[in-house]
Amino acid sequence: MNTEEINCMVEQQLSIWPEARKNFDALTLIGRKPLKIGDMEVIAQHNPARIRSTGAKTDSESIKKRACFLCSVNRPGEQISFQWIPGWELLINPFPILPIHFTIVDKQHQPQDGIPLEMAIMAEQAPDLAIFYNGARAGASAPDHRHCQAVLKSELPLLKIAEKNHTSSLPSIVSSESFNLELPFNFISAIITPDQQGMRNLVLMSKIKGVDTVTGKPDADLVNAFFWIDAAGFLRIIVIPRRAHRPHCFFADDENRMTVSPGALDMAGLLILPVEKDYERITPELARNIYDEVAFSGSLPEKIISE
Repeated sequence: MNTEEINCMVEQQLSIWPEARKNFDALTLIGRKPLKIGDMEVIAQHNPARIRSTGAKTDSESIKKRACFLCSVNRPGEQISFQWIPGWELLINPFPILPIHFTIVDKQHQPQDGIPLEMAIMAEQAPDLAIFYNGARAGASAPDHRHCQAVLKSELPLLKIAEKNHTSSLPSIVSSESFNLELPFNFISAIITPDQQGMRNLVLMSKIKGVDTVTGKPDADLVNAFFWIDAAGFLRIIVIPRRAHRPHCFFADDENRMTVSPGALDMAGLLILPVEKDYERITPELARNIYDEVAFSGSLPEKIISE
């Protein structure tokens, strides 16, 4: 699937879905401002349409009370399902963060229960895209239905950091702590070679867990993951172990409240702020605190490294 085919899919969908067209057109009007956090360039984005996802109630009781919006029977009649990878449906995300934004949905209704290995196939089939995954407690607004998403890989600052600093001279799996950079959080980077060891590394990366900051226990729901093909043709993977779903400011009931719920794209350098006042007052320092509260700004826990 090349860029021309991707653009045709988007245009085909938007030509028959006015609501989605309105949200895509609105991307040209949203506020964007740079936030330099150490050695990482972050773009804060004021995107009011994302309030539905950012503020989503993802507790089990709330999930039970609503119909699954990713199941085919509950989707809008205008939403086209593009057939792509066996067992999965490719959908245009009607509430986009970027001009190319897909949701890739499992045809079966089953929960987000770990990084899907099919993401490797998706990345190989669409080398211009980055395929990303939000764990059930790491930004997924539909934790009850397995899915991942995709955007153009060129849009994500974190991927560029990994490619520049994780070269072929290093081990195939490394922690970003070895990059000697000042980053707002650390992650695991992998270069997957097309051999038996590469396949073992692929499986190993898919099994990485976060560590819950309250219980101290490993949790497969506390991860974000990215799969993409680099300029040399190798499959790349980033997994970000998390320690919390949302930062403290999300739950504040005073002037410190900010409606921000970091998912994979936020962690990749696009911090989404649906509320205008939050966007106006976000600073590099506040953004750094948000990342620190949901991920590991210091050394990754030994539980993660040893596994």
